[in-house]
Amino acid sequence: MSKTPEQLAKERLERQQACFDLKEPDKVPLWGIGGDVIPAYSGITQKEFAYDYPKALAAIEKYNRDFQFDAPSGMISGLDGRVFNVAFSDDDSLSPRLTFITGPMHDALGDRYYKFPGNEVSENATPQFVGSSFMEAEEYDELIADPVGFIANTVLPRACRNLSSPKEAMETWAKFGVEVERFGNAGKEAGAIFAKLGYAASPMGGAYTPLDIIGDFLRGITNTVLDLRRYPDKVKAAAEALYEPLFKYSMAYKKLGFEWVMIPLHLNEYLSPKLYQEFYWPLLRKMITELYKEGVRSRVFFEGHHEPHLETILDLPKGWGVAYFEKTDIVKAKQVLKDNCCVAGGLPISLIVSGTPEKIDEYIKELFEQVKPGGGFILSPSIGTAPAETPLENIRAVIDAVEKYGYY
Repeated sequence: MSKTPEQLAKERLERQQACFDLKEPDKVPLWGIGGDVIPAYSGITQKEFAYDYPKALAAIEKYNRDFQFDAPSGMISGLDGRVFNVAFSDDDSLSPRLTFITGPMHDALGDRYYKFPGNEVSENATPQFVGSSFMEAEEYDELIADPVGFIANTVLPRACRNLSSPKEAMETWAKFGVEVERFGNAGKEAGAIFAKLGYAASPMGGAYTPLDIIGDFLRGITNTVLDLRRYPDKVKAAAEALYEPLFKYSMAYKKLGFEWVMIPLHLNEYLSPKLYQEFYWPLLRKMITELYKEGVRSRVFFEGHHEPHLETILDLPKGWGVAYFEKTDIVKAKQVLKDNCCVAGGLPISLIVSGTPEKIDEYIKELFEQVKPGGGFILSPSIGTAPAETPLENIRAVIDAVEKYGYY
């Protein structure tokens, strides 16, 4: 490279910052294409990537050295742990460290939320969030009265086999704490690797919508959607009760100096516009707006097709953050939101997996003609997880096409 890591980091950060501020950068930023392709590229198994931190870090370094984006790709395998963030939300020093549950943490807990390679699934399978129902409909009142206590004392012992007795729970939390520390140290090593490769430090905190806590970790998605009609007042009250511990968890990141949080949405595509605006959007809007007032911007991953709810985003203050879309028509999203927020997405993972370099080049050229003017757009894969069999020449084709057509 002709540029130093420091020069590259400054250039990449400024490129993205321009988009966050709804301005034209020098070139359209490209967020990384990672996932299962990273361990496959280094010849290690998914189990090794999830459990052997030195091997995982070596794989992450090799991949990010050979495939350079504007934001790095890859992290040690971990799955969403926001129910633990709620349970420990009173401890600002601990709750932010539980956003992701790794394979070793999962083994310590014996939880029923996840499946990790080499345990519940094969050694080369992707880690999976399966969730379930660990709360009865009759228990909404207990959740409303004390959301933190109910989750810590009732839900987690049901969801985690190794919390079934007081003695076993003490041993489990001790083992779990060791793994939390190991994961934190591995994260610091990953940060050093990224700095060496020319990426600026841009720590990302976490936030969550209350209704997704209920759907993902307490009642299950099917039950929750039914509960909206069977017990609407109870669900609404429970979501409102969960807001404060979730906001407190997000604000703990601010105390650590973080300026961004990531909010993945799950129930959004399951709800009609009426249900979305009644049960889901008010607290999501409140979360994003209140964080923005505190100087924290949000990167919201609008999973699935979000077209029915697209206009609601305009209720948010200008410059609140990034609207990152999975399946939503990105051209339409850019047209609607161009004066409100940065828009990210637009690169179907299916194209990267099954397309050809020629098709990828043509697609990006045509896409940029529609979404590049005015800035405020970041090209990103529809989901960040590329399968192990993803053709490497297609990843290279994406990078080359952005270099070819992305400059302003």
